[in-house]
Amino acid sequence: MEALAALAELAEERIDHRFKGLPPDAAGSTVGELAAARRSLFTGGFTTPVLALSAPALEHNLGALARFAAAHGLAFAPHGKTTMAPQLFARQLDRGAWGITVAVPHQARVARAFGVRRIFLANELVDPAALRWLAGELAADPDFRLVCYVDSVRGVELMDAALRAAGAVRPVEVTVELGAGPDARTGARTAADCRAVAEAAARAGTLRLVGVAGYEAEAPGADGAAVRGWMRRLLALAAELDAAGLFADADEIVVSAGGSAWFDAVADGFAEAPELSRPVLKLLRSGAYISHDDGHYSRVTPFRRVPAEGSLEPAFRLWTQVVSRPEPGQAFVNAGKRDAAYDLDLPVPVAVRGLDAAGPADGVGAERAATGITVRKLSDQHAWLDVAGGPETAELEVGDWVALALSHPCTIFDKWQLIPLVEADGTVTEYVRTFF
Repeated sequence: MEALAALAELAEERIDHRFKGLPPDAAGSTVGELAAARRSLFTGGFTTPVLALSAPALEHNLGALARFAAAHGLAFAPHGKTTMAPQLFARQLDRGAWGITVAVPHQARVARAFGVRRIFLANELVDPAALRWLAGELAADPDFRLVCYVDSVRGVELMDAALRAAGAVRPVEVTVELGAGPDARTGARTAADCRAVAEAAARAGTLRLVGVAGYEAEAPGADGAAVRGWMRRLLALAAELDAAGLFADADEIVVSAGGSAWFDAVADGFAEAPELSRPVLKLLRSGAYISHDDGHYSRVTPFRRVPAEGSLEPAFRLWTQVVSRPEPGQAFVNAGKRDAAYDLDLPVPVAVRGLDAAGPADGVGAERAATGITVRKLSDQHAWLDVAGGPETAELEVGDWVALALSHPCTIFDKWQLIPLVEADGTVTEYVRTFF
């Protein structure tokens, strides 16, 4: 009930200048009132740039990963740092997710504020203030569970000291993180290193060693073979630590992996998991699937490799407006680095809507393909468009709206605090609040 109440409070937040792209004449109304008005994204007074999240694509993607996890016997803790949107956490949990994955303490606090009972913190946690908060949460709620990484004896010692100082009454559950290889990200690099960390964690009275985990996409030259090889190492590590009796205090053994690029290979690895002394929680953590994209993840999606397993649909469009055409072949729209993801791929123009002939007051006209238009680069608040010219190129005038397809969901959500959820006809039915 507390979680439902916290979500309901989001609808009571007042619309004001904090939320870019929303209709100026909606200022003072609540988010719920604006949603109930069911305004059109194109004629309802929204200002550009405005980010739109497709309701049909979102629902499709939520179902796709839920079905995939169920079909492969996997528990699913989608990575919430992609969206930091409690409304989307709730939809994922309603679809059967085990819990929500986060990366840093702030994200865990957001999840807790909206009633998430199971959190996988896919990172090391050695901050005394954060551990003091965690000790308090565990003491206050016997149903709350948080699992995090450890990858060094020093880290174990810091956690133990901080939790003792905080007077922790429940142990923090930890998994040994296996690094993906030389020059990868975090994670102990060798089986011997992992064993030493596991033994230290098992000795620490404030910790409970419950499994092994890691992130496969950091494997050098990551491909299907490399990821499957790393998964074999991860499962062998689980078996070694189990044989040594290091999971003696665990009710189940957690084995966790899986971003959005290689969840097919991770599922293949889990299918080869050996029998252990306790039930095994095979925990997948993919997160970018929820909105997918038109760039990086669209090229590497596992469903492209195994189409019989499902499909994902890009869910974002950033609607911008042409504000200048200073030279032939050149145009500028009013969205840039502050609005669009650009760390992996530049945005791609996909659609144009011209102003109605009667003038701007009548809104934005019919949609047509953005043929012959590309993004050359981004400034802070402008995208530089190259317009090819010729009979196949879409006409482009000052005032036209241009939709940009975006890459890398993890750096899209963080630029927008309140995102319109849009039906296929342009009707906005909800606003998704983010907390970065």
